[in-house]
Amino acid sequence: MKTFSSGETLIIVSIILAYIIFTAWLSVKLRSKDNSQFMTAGKSMPTFIVGVLLMSEYIGAKSTVGTAQSAFQNGMAASWSVLAASIGFIFYGLFFVKKLYDTGEFTISGAIEKKYGKSTKLIVSVIMIYALFLVNVGNYISGASALVTVLKVNLPVAMIIIGIVSTIYFSFGGMKGVAYVTVLHSAVKYVGVMIIVATALVLTHGVAPITHSLPHFYFTGTGKIGITTVIGWIIATGGSIFSTQFVVQAISSTKNAKSAQKSTMIAAAFCIPLALAIAFAGVSARYLFPHMKSLYALPIFIQSMSPVLAGIVATSLVASVFVSVSTVALGIVSLIVSDFYVPHCKPTPEKQLKMTRIISVIIGFAPLIFAFYVPQILSLSFFTRALRLSIGIVAVIAFYCPFFNSSRGANLGLIGAAIATTIWYLLNNPFGIDNIYVSIVVPIIVMVIERLLHWNKKPESKVA
Repeated sequence: MKTFSSGETLIIVSIILAYIIFTAWLSVKLRSKDNSQFMTAGKSMPTFIVGVLLMSEYIGAKSTVGTAQSAFQNGMAASWSVLAASIGFIFYGLFFVKKLYDTGEFTISGAIEKKYGKSTKLIVSVIMIYALFLVNVGNYISGASALVTVLKVNLPVAMIIIGIVSTIYFSFGGMKGVAYVTVLHSAVKYVGVMIIVATALVLTHGVAPITHSLPHFYFTGTGKIGITTVIGWIIATGGSIFSTQFVVQAISSTKNAKSAQKSTMIAAAFCIPLALAIAFAGVSARYLFPHMKSLYALPIFIQSMSPVLAGIVATSLVASVFVSVSTVALGIVSLIVSDFYVPHCKPTPEKQLKMTRIISVIIGFAPLIFAFYVPQILSLSFFTRALRLSIGIVAVIAFYCPFFNSSRGANLGLIGAAIATTIWYLLNNPFGIDNIYVSIVVPIIVMVIERLLHWNKKPESKVA
């Protein structure tokens, strides 16, 4: 494995910087000029753009680097972490998108408020902000690992770079700017991953040497991960798609419900080849560099490329980072502004847009405080999906089980699930039971018990 000379490193860094400067300029140029454009792009987003946007939300820095890291340790079965998103998007489009779109809301908390009232809305919003904030903590550390490999800077510097650039993207662009820049990011990401796969195939001299050298489980359907974890991933990812704020925000940006449904199918199709490619890169890294740190399973291939190809691939990893951080942060900001700031302060449209951008800067840099305490990236990723899954469970009950109409039951179920899932995760999933299953079972049990005990026989008055 070679090391880049100073001149070669300069070429790589120049490509990355040129890309960052161009996309930052594009974000400013496409910036949202009012609150409607910032939150939902004025409901004018083309179907294809939204499909790419949805895919990028679930195959960002954390999923890309994290899936390769897991494949390094557990085999091709790690691809289920991304294939699960494809399955989730199909079910989301078939059974949930129209109901959600017809509520007229662009936040998951606002949609659930229609059924359970303001108190449930605020609880949903707090849990979602908590989950998405942890998502971005993971995004910062996984993204920084890519920058460290290429730019030869330390982790703190890499994370500061991510914070600055990503904050420019979403604080100026809002939904409108982020959406169009994300299409460019996604194209670069796709090209970069395929270059990594091609490089891996050259270095390994094909697939056969890998299959002959690595243990058999590396090429089975469940690998070292196990069937229960794979099923848990599918459930968690599908459930989190049903409830994640940015997904709701993205489909609310389309012209109508039919267009929103088509966008989910486009997202599902895009996920499949990336899932297999990323997992293969991780397995190849295990064959070629068995003693390296698993976190670098994807970016390690950059050092075996020409400076130009390395620059493209490094840029693709950087693009993946910026997509992840920007979309998640935009979702957090939207919840804070729509659920807390606007109802409390009742600002003018001009003041709301100004404050939205101030809050964006704070949200953009806050993950830096916690990023050094991140455990396994993929583990954190699915914990945050488990948190969102509990919201998805309550949302499905709200839309499909009208007899569960108690705000108290929904509130206790959500709070109980958030606390129990967090404790279970911190205890490292006792008895081999993944925290994903805790997030599913707790809200259902609590809401059923509340219903049976008739703690609240009449639904609370709803806030319009």
